[in-house]
Amino acid sequence: MHDPVVFLVFVVFTGAAVIATLALYARQSLLVAYVVLGVLVGPSALGLVPDPAMASAMSHFGIIFLLFLLGLNLNPVELVHMVRKTTVVTVLSALVFGLTGFLVAITLGFPMRDAVIIGVATTFSSTIIGLKLLPTSVLHHQRTGEVIISILLLQDLIAIFALLVLEGTGGEEGMGVTPLILLVLKFPLLFAAAFAFHRFVLQPLFQRFDRIQEYVFLVTIGWCLAVAELAAWMGLSAEIGAFIAGVALATSPIALFIAESLKPLRDFFLVLFFFSLGAGFDLALLPEVALPSLAIASVMLAIKPPVFRWLLRRNAESSRRSTEVGFRLGQLSEFSLLMAVVAEQTGACSSRTAYTIQLATLLSFLASSYLVVARFPTPIAIRDDLRLD
Repeated sequence: MHDPVVFLVFVVFTGAAVIATLALYARQSLLVAYVVLGVLVGPSALGLVPDPAMASAMSHFGIIFLLFLLGLNLNPVELVHMVRKTTVVTVLSALVFGLTGFLVAITLGFPMRDAVIIGVATTFSSTIIGLKLLPTSVLHHQRTGEVIISILLLQDLIAIFALLVLEGTGGEEGMGVTPLILLVLKFPLLFAAAFAFHRFVLQPLFQRFDRIQEYVFLVTIGWCLAVAELAAWMGLSAEIGAFIAGVALATSPIALFIAESLKPLRDFFLVLFFFSLGAGFDLALLPEVALPSLAIASVMLAIKPPVFRWLLRRNAESSRRSTEVGFRLGQLSEFSLLMAVVAEQTGACSSRTAYTIQLATLLSFLASSYLVVARFPTPIAIRDDLRLD
C-alpha cells in the first residue's frame, strides 16, 4: 500500500532529476526532459502512472503561476517603453508565422477551423526557453536580452488575447458574436477592479507589513488565486485572471521580491504541467501525427530565424544581434501547448490536431534548444571561443 500522491511526486521528480541530467549533457532544454519522462512512465508506455489526471489537475497551478509571474514583470510604464521599439517586428512576424502555419495545415489536409488554430499556435516563440537560454553576462548581452524580452512580452499579450477568444468561441456551436463581445468587455472590467483593489487594499497592507515576508507570500498567493477564481466565475479563465492579478501588482515596490519568492513554486507546478502533457500523449496516435508535426516544426524552424533577422535589420539592429535573436526565438511556444489543450477541451479542434500541435512544439523545442546551445552562449554551454557584441 502506498499513497498515490506521494508515489506520483516521487516518480515525477526523481525521474525528472535523472532525465534532466541526461538532457543537460545533451544540451537540451529541461522542459523537453519533463515531457519525455511523462511519455515514458505514462499509460502509453511503462504505465507507472496509469492515470495522469491527478498530475494534470495539480499542473494547472503551474500555468496559473506562470501567467501571474509574467504579469508581475509587466510594469505598464516599462512595457510601453520596451514594446514600442519592437511592435512592428512582433506584429509583422506574427502575421507571417500565423499565415505560414495556416497554409501548411491546409496543405496537410486539416479542416479550416483546425488550420486556423494551428496557424495561431505557430505564431508564438517560447518565453521559457528564450529566457532560460539567455546567458548571465549582462554586459555582453543586455541589448540582446532587451530585444528578446520585448518581443516575447508582446507575443505573450497576443497569446493571452488568443486564449480569451479561443475559450469564448469553443464548442461545436460557438458562442455567437454578442456573447463573445461581452466576454471581451469583461477583461478591462476585471482589470479595473484588480487595479482598484491593489491601490486601496493591497498596497496599504504591503506598506505596513512588508517586513513580514511570510505574510507577503501568503497575501500574494491568496490574491493570485482569488482573481483567478473571480475570472473563472465571470466566464473568463483562471489563467487570464492570474495574469491580470500579476499586472496589478507590477507597480508595487515589492513586485521584484514577490516574483523571486514565487519562482520555486512556479517551477514545481510547471514540472507537473509538462510531465502531464507527456503522460497524456497517446502513442497510438503517433503514426498519424508524426509527419504533419514534423512538417510544421520543420517549416517554422526554417522561417522564423530569417524572418526575425530581416525585420530586426530593418529596425536598425546589427546583423549579428538580429541573427542571434532569430535563432533564440526560432521555436514554438508553451502557449502553443496550452492552446492545444484548451482547444481540445473546448471542442474547438480534434484530438489529432491537438496532438499535432503538441508534438510539433516539442520537436521545435528539441531542435531550437540544440541550435541555440551549439551556436550561442547559454547558461548550460561553456563556449569561451564565442564573442558576441
